[in-house]
Amino acid sequence: MGNFGECESYLNKVNEIKGKYPSGPYAEVLGEKGWTFLKFSRKYYERAKECFERALEMEPDEGEWNAGLAIVLYRLEYIHQDTSSVGVDQLRRAIATNPDDDVLKVLLGLELAVCKKYSEAENLIEQALERSPEHPHVIRYVGKFFRNQGYVDRSLALLNRALEKVSNTAFIHHQLGICYKIKILKLKQAGSHHTKGAEIKQAQEQCIYHLEMATELKPSFTMAMTELASQYGANRNISRAEEMFQKIFQAAKENNENCQFVHLRYAEFQQYCLKCEPAAIKHYTECLKIKPNQYEGKKSAKRLEGIAKKRIKSNPMDGEAFGILGIVHKEREEKQHAIECFEKALSFEDNEDYLSYLCELRLSLQ
Repeated sequence: MGNFGECESYLNKVNEIKGKYPSGPYAEVLGEKGWTFLKFSRKYYERAKECFERALEMEPDEGEWNAGLAIVLYRLEYIHQDTSSVGVDQLRRAIATNPDDDVLKVLLGLELAVCKKYSEAENLIEQALERSPEHPHVIRYVGKFFRNQGYVDRSLALLNRALEKVSNTAFIHHQLGICYKIKILKLKQAGSHHTKGAEIKQAQEQCIYHLEMATELKPSFTMAMTELASQYGANRNISRAEEMFQKIFQAAKENNENCQFVHLRYAEFQQYCLKCEPAAIKHYTECLKIKPNQYEGKKSAKRLEGIAKKRIKSNPMDGEAFGILGIVHKEREEKQHAIECFEKALSFEDNEDYLSYLCELRLSLQ
């Protein structure tokens, strides 16, 4: 969940301010409340956003609240994989009210790169790195920028430099783990396992080391834990991978957080590491149903389509495959396509779920 001590300090500060101004939601109260939600957990990001927006209605030029809103919009857009002009515009406003904040400049650079505005993005990144070459947050986000642009070795150099300054940050260890994961893929593509074997082995060891450090420093870091479980699977340590995935599922359910992401990664583990298609289908379907329009939901839909179409190609009478397509269309609210698929599925096999879905869809169109 993060740093409870720091969160408690923020909550105490909020209570002090509320004690001074008991009559209404003053901007300072709302702003501090926004920072508390932002620091506490990603599931409170929407509430943080609301607080910063309300604070800015009262004090539109306040740099701190503009920065808070820009950061929370950046994080929400990252989660939803949905970069929009809203986040970019707010980062520009935040930089205008905080001209010396190089972290905001790097975040804007990352957003602009996603929007394919590479020239402006690179100028901002270079400017931030030149002005704050020793700032750990600047270094780690610049490292992320170079990784996203495909410059993995440059990213690794920057992140390792940041780690020398702040050795106990789970975020940097996680970013290093991701970099080494990408490096492994690049090495495998560049040559045979025989010629690149030693480099691949070293990269695999570094990848697992940094992901283990990230989860040790922050036991609630679901993204790092899931990545680590996947790496255990890729290295054929199946029992350890399975054990970790079960822990992650338990934590995700208890906290009601990251369930969709975990279902997606576990489905990929089942499909690619264990070659267990039925389990993969089950978890892709669970992932899709949670939030079909989220990044994870869309990716699961594509994977399910791929599995179903491959099966239909080899067996045009595969009822389950048509049922899978029906579920995908149903979750996308493509009702007519879903009805056609469920009708085909039921023409090849009896299935109570498909029949129930079909009746539900037909009724909804009446």
